[in-house]
Amino acid sequence: MKPTRAQRLDSEFRRTISEIVAGPLKNREPRLGGVISVTEADVAPDLKTAKVYVSILTAVEGEKKESFRILRENAGFVRHELSKVMRLRTVPQLTFLEDGSMEYGSKMDALLSSLDVKTDKDSE
Repeated sequence: MKPTRAQRLDSEFRRTISEIVAGPLKNREPRLGGVISVTEADVAPDLKTAKVYVSILTAVEGEKKESFRILRENAGFVRHELSKVMRLRTVPQLTFLEDGSMEYGSKMDALLSSLDVKTDKDSE
């Protein structure tokens, strides 16, 4: 299990990166679309790297890919904005990774809903 400091840093990075994506990055890149959620931030113990897991929900698949591309291209900008907010000696190099857990969850909800509908009809 991670030490308490690492857990606090992960949580703080996740919250701060979410704010940066919703504010300064969205203003800088108006093509950034969809609902973007930072689901997890995994900061290395030496603070040199961080994996940032992001979930993007959009109606159009192409918009999702475009938004993810914009996030990856602007990792340096997000890191610079992080350095303004967080008081750390080194701000880690960010790697944005796609987190499909929200999509998977909504797919499972839809499947379970369809099962409920079928069982209700069968009982009548």
